[in-house]
Amino acid sequence: MKQLFHSLGCVVLIFGLLGCKRPPSNVLQGYVEGEFVYVSAPLAGKLTKLNVQRGSQVKEGDVLFELENVAETATRNEASQRVQQAKNTLADAQKGKRPTEIASLEAQLKQAREASSLAEIELARQMELTKSGAVAVDSTDQARSANVQNHKKVEQLEADLKTANLGMRSDAVAALEAEVKAREAALAKAAWDLSQKQQKAPLAGVVNDTLYREGEMVGAGKPVVVLLPPANIKVRTFVPQTRLTTLKVGDAVKVRLDGVAEALNAKVSFIAAQAEYTPPVIYSQENRSKLVFMIELRFDNEVAAKLHPGQPVDVEFAP
Repeated sequence: MKQLFHSLGCVVLIFGLLGCKRPPSNVLQGYVEGEFVYVSAPLAGKLTKLNVQRGSQVKEGDVLFELENVAETATRNEASQRVQQAKNTLADAQKGKRPTEIASLEAQLKQAREASSLAEIELARQMELTKSGAVAVDSTDQARSANVQNHKKVEQLEADLKTANLGMRSDAVAALEAEVKAREAALAKAAWDLSQKQQKAPLAGVVNDTLYREGEMVGAGKPVVVLLPPANIKVRTFVPQTRLTTLKVGDAVKVRLDGVAEALNAKVSFIAAQAEYTPPVIYSQENRSKLVFMIELRFDNEVAAKLHPGQPVDVEFAP
């Protein structure tokens, strides 16, 4: 009986050794990981339209969702009207007086010039009469004063007409120009607010999840759609510190999936600078082998699209 148990134990040991056959030293286990893109709007609002669902493939620029935008539309329209109002005020200031006002000043100037001509004639006549003694000297003085006043009136109206054609002062025009720019900035802000109520896909990829339903209120900055672009899919594995000297970023490796005969081509994109696991004892020859360093592998987009986060893989390095 004792010999029988001994024989059975040997058989079990042999099969155990065969079953515990260690994988090649150049093959390590790893897993697929995704870097998700959380698409949100910077403004709050009710979700009025969700254009995608989980599993949907989207292209860059596709509309993902829309939030209620009644208030933002009204603000944008008001800002647009204020810009037009400021521009009209500036244009009016640069044009000067209206044509009818200019015509009125020109008519007044014409009358003043005619009155000035008559005053000069009257002054000359009074001076001749004074010389002959037909009129008193004070009559000549009155004619001279009237002539001077008419000349001054002509000069005043000429200056008024010139000012009317020039428009407002340069500093007043500059102030109106600044007002136009301020209104345009407010319009740009209102237009941006309105545009943010509709969010588009920043990258092509698959919709991994949607976090709100139509009709629900979405807080500012709260993600609504979770995207997974192919470029954000990677494989992580952990290599012993003894292999670090043979690895560098850019090295080609093979990644094998369960059920897929052909290996996928990948490249080392990252090597951790620190050990992922450190034994709670002083380094020694025995525990040094426990140190592992995380590395990451990247694929072409066409290859990465076939992978799924959490999927286990085997990473095969060059021997």
